[in-house]
Amino acid sequence: MVTSSLTRRSLSVCAVVAAVLGQGAAHAEDAIVLPVPVQDEAPGASHMEKAVLAGGCFWGVQGVFEHVQGVQRVVSGYAGGAKDTARYETVASGRTGHAESVEVTFDPARISYGGVLQIFFSVAHDPTELNHQGPDSGTQYRSAIFPATPEQQRVAQTYIAQLDAAHVFAGPIATRVEDNAQFYPAEDYHQDFLALHPTYPYIVFNDLPKVARLKHLFPARYRERPVLVKPAS
Repeated sequence: MVTSSLTRRSLSVCAVVAAVLGQGAAHAEDAIVLPVPVQDEAPGASHMEKAVLAGGCFWGVQGVFEHVQGVQRVVSGYAGGAKDTARYETVASGRTGHAESVEVTFDPARISYGGVLQIFFSVAHDPTELNHQGPDSGTQYRSAIFPATPEQQRVAQTYIAQLDAAHVFAGPIATRVEDNAQFYPAEDYHQDFLALHPTYPYIVFNDLPKVARLKHLFPARYRERPVLVKPAS
């Protein structure tokens, strides 16, 4: 059951439903696969790795990566601010420094950090939007990468420069690479939201098309059954 703390987001959906219906849903075949990173982490690591990414509402970004082969776990949460403000209602003020984020735990022997970023930029969000994704506006919805290591930072910065130089988007990439950010998991009711509420209007209009694009553009990366934070019993 969706709690009352989601009321504001539900209302924002109602305000844009007419426009979405008028324009039509995003078609998977309209998207393109971005080039692979020219620089990536060294392959063959034997340990799990984590990537922390922000690209608008965490429901959709989490939902996309839960369908990616090689991903072990995806947690919705907050990054960029302090621990004592890492709460949904506080982050929603836009004054905490936090961005709605996901922590992706992945097997680098199956998908590299660069591969994670390729999906992030290709289908998980629009990286040209500054503090805005879909119907959501504010710094808490910014596009950001929070590298865990200097190598992740190098790969992220180099890939952004590569995509900008190739002019693969209509405008410049707004994604920020931010340092020294701690990740804090979000409340339980935010976890696996797309998988648990596939008919929720926000998910239908904003996030299911992202999963469809993942399946269309990255068939070899796509897994039909998502890996959930709380697996079904």
